[in-house]
Amino acid sequence: MDQDEGLTAVDNIVTQFNTYEDFLDSQITTVDLYYLEDESLARQLVELGYRGTGEVVKREDFEARKAAIDIARLAERTQKKALTSAGKELQDNFLKALAMREEDNRNGKVSTVIFIRDKNSHGQEVSGYIDYAHRLKTEDFEVYFTGKRRLLPRPTDMSFYNWDNHIAVCNSSPNYQVLADNPEGLLFKYKRDRKILNVDPKAQPGDNSTRIPIQTELYTHAVLFDHISRRKT
Repeated sequence: MDQDEGLTAVDNIVTQFNTYEDFLDSQITTVDLYYLEDESLARQLVELGYRGTGEVVKREDFEARKAAIDIARLAERTQKKALTSAGKELQDNFLKALAMREEDNRNGKVSTVIFIRDKNSHGQEVSGYIDYAHRLKTEDFEVYFTGKRRLLPRPTDMSFYNWDNHIAVCNSSPNYQVLADNPEGLLFKYKRDRKILNVDPKAQPGDNSTRIPIQTELYTHAVLFDHISRRKT
């Protein structure tokens, strides 16, 4: 039996029994108990490999794999719990699209830039580009996925423009460097792989990037740019 097969066998046993003693008891027959007349002695013989009807597993191997599996399950539950879109009945395409990308943006598999154009609470038309992964880390998206608030660009995002008072602001984020003074227009450089994201709708978005217009009833205009980094982490 090679190492992988051994781990698989141990994993099967660990998931089947709650404790090592339960596993030992499963290997003891009524005949063993009849002749030995001592449950503890029967368990010791199984543990040493002298008695038993199945696989021999050491106590330290059982407990180590049990702990590893429990940690993995806890991590999985924590990750699922951290997804603020989980369990929500989302009707609009925009929120559905964000929900589909939430986990990958949290774990770094995908970096999404959100473009939104709409009116703010003062009736002013605003637009801007949002670093989705950064926003996920710095605020609770529960209010957006539940519909209590609408996601709108802010002066602190990568790009913000107020069409009424002509205020324009650009800020680099933890994931992107803003390249504002370019003949091609506004560009974003993804810091992990240094690839350029071009948000001009008439241009190609760039290597490993995709432009996805979203049909939504929540905003006047919404576009998502997905970038997949090829750099190994």
